[in-house]
Amino acid sequence: MCTNCSTLQFGAPKMLSASPKSSRKRLYGDLVPAERPKWNPRDPAQMQAVKEALHVATTSSCGLVCRDDEQRRVLEFCKACVQQERAGSLYVCGCPGTGKTLSISKVKQSVSRWADEMGMETPDDLSINCTNLGNTSDIFSKILEKFQTRKKASGKLSPLQQLQRMFSHKESAPRRMLLIVVDEMDYLITRDRAVLHDLFMLTTLQFSRCILIGIANAIDLADRFLPKLESLNCKPLVITFRAYSKDQISNIINHRLKVLEYDVFEPMAIEFCARKVAAATGDMRKALGVCRSAVEIFESGLQDSSDKGAGVVTFDHMDIALSKVFKPAVVNNILCLPQHQQMVLCALANTFQHSRKKATTLGELNKSYIEICRSTQVPAVGMLEFSNMCMILSDQGYLKLGQSKEDKLRRITLQIDISDISFAFKGSRFFEKCLEQPKF
Repeated sequence: MCTNCSTLQFGAPKMLSASPKSSRKRLYGDLVPAERPKWNPRDPAQMQAVKEALHVATTSSCGLVCRDDEQRRVLEFCKACVQQERAGSLYVCGCPGTGKTLSISKVKQSVSRWADEMGMETPDDLSINCTNLGNTSDIFSKILEKFQTRKKASGKLSPLQQLQRMFSHKESAPRRMLLIVVDEMDYLITRDRAVLHDLFMLTTLQFSRCILIGIANAIDLADRFLPKLESLNCKPLVITFRAYSKDQISNIINHRLKVLEYDVFEPMAIEFCARKVAAATGDMRKALGVCRSAVEIFESGLQDSSDKGAGVVTFDHMDIALSKVFKPAVVNNILCLPQHQQMVLCALANTFQHSRKKATTLGELNKSYIEICRSTQVPAVGMLEFSNMCMILSDQGYLKLGQSKEDKLRRITLQIDISDISFAFKGSRFFEKCLEQPKF
């Protein structure tokens, strides 16, 4: 660029400023992104800020990312009900961690704000979590409390009957609309469908003022109860929250990290997490948990490092965090074993890791086990107890123990993959050291 400029001038071209910042700014202006300060992971305040940004309970001040369409549809439904002063019901479903509850919470705020701006009466609101109900029918008591006038209704009527009578006559019907959000509706679907049907039917009564929004985790639950509601002429509008895609998970994580003034993750690490979680569940809460775990793994590594410089959470840290979340069943079972049985599996892995042999003897395995105990400074058990441990592992399907007149000559074969043993102990310094032991 400077060469081209100099051909248009007479004489020698002017030298650029010695200051890198001023020269970059003059040459490229706003095209050059401002350099972000380096993260100091050894600063407790900065580390805490990172963990808070990735906590599932932390909500962004800019709103929920990647759920604009779903929120818009729910908001339009609520606006129509308020404008027309009519009751209505809506069913929100989707897998866990897809932003259902948070989206509905944002919609509630938007409805109140919109009603104020339009000069309309703001609806009351009521949030109920079905898992907190002592009895499923208690849901009607909670709704009645919101509508209850000073004059108590007859004690002979149940809360449901009082609501039904209230919404059947214009004189007794409340004037203000009530937005009812019923979370964890799966509980009603599986425990008491009669209560569920009565709840949705409240919105069909002539003078009802209820805007009912039910939230459930499983998508297929709608097929179980919607046909019955349709036959009762109270089928709700259904809005499905699909599992988050790789790009959406990546965007949400980066959006949360924007509040920080420094880079925390390698871009490849975030992409790896997003791809893995999207392929498995699409659960955003799980993705945030994995990221927090990766940060904690990185933090624990700082204690063994003498490097005073700043660093970031790498692909390897994320790989370890993901391996802890997405473990095969056999891996979880290995992690539940007593320590010495785990060390026996490590001895087996070491025996077969670099050998073409598919079998060993109890005596040879015991030598490998003792070598691990010696290197890790863990007292080894005696031969009789070692033999008993191997029999237990054989009964549980980890290895196969043959028969022999002499115990030390009993043939042993591994019945699980060596990779499962390595995977189970990934990130554990003690067991990684056990697996580093050479074949005896």
